[in-house]
Amino acid sequence: MEQRLQKILAEAGIASRRGSERLIRGGQVRVNGEVITRLGSLADPDHDQIEVSGRLRPRRRPKRYILLSKPAGYMTSRVDFRGRPLVFDLVPPELRHLASVGRLDFLTEGLLLLTNDGEVAYHLTHPRYEVPRVYEVEVKGEISSATLTRLRQGVVLDDGPARPKTVLRLRRAGNWLHLTLTEGRYREVRRLCRAVGLPVLRLRRVQYGPLRLQGLREGQWRSLTPREVKLLKSHCGLSEFRL
Repeated sequence: MEQRLQKILAEAGIASRRGSERLIRGGQVRVNGEVITRLGSLADPDHDQIEVSGRLRPRRRPKRYILLSKPAGYMTSRVDFRGRPLVFDLVPPELRHLASVGRLDFLTEGLLLLTNDGEVAYHLTHPRYEVPRVYEVEVKGEISSATLTRLRQGVVLDDGPARPKTVLRLRRAGNWLHLTLTEGRYREVRRLCRAVGLPVLRLRRVQYGPLRLQGLREGQWRSLTPREVKLLKSHCGLSEFRL
């Protein structure tokens, strides 16, 4: 049965849906020897020969969903030309084909999902679905009522207005904020806090959609439970898919 080419690539774990679209637009995908650059092109994953960057598409792998507690000082990219540690170094070799969903920058800690389920990755990362990301942020400086109000009302960043869905001050040692955002823009939490005069000292993602970072120490990982997978797919509007 024919399917959209970017869906086939995503389901094979080659890249996320958007990453697969970039591969197609970049002329890196061939179907039966023909370079395909038009998004929405169809192919039959069971009968067509599909190549990506000169290599045959691998057979479909079982869907995997890994929850990782990312430490600070790790990159979420596949390679780093500066030789910095990668999150993929924290999981066994048989899991390193998985893609990270919603990247965290080098110094940011916390919840990172690794999966080869392109549909789930697409729904979690596309801005139109407004999937909540919850962060705990330690900042330098006093958190005044006026500052909280500014954050709640939103600020203008260099790429447009930004407004957290929730802004709370946490009752703990130090100056900590609890922020919920839904866009996944580049370094958005750090830029928001800097815009109101509160440089970030520590940043940790504790929730992504329905997934919560619980019971894992830094650097540890675990597979999602069947219940968590079902909850995740339901959150993404994919509950009709069998687990």
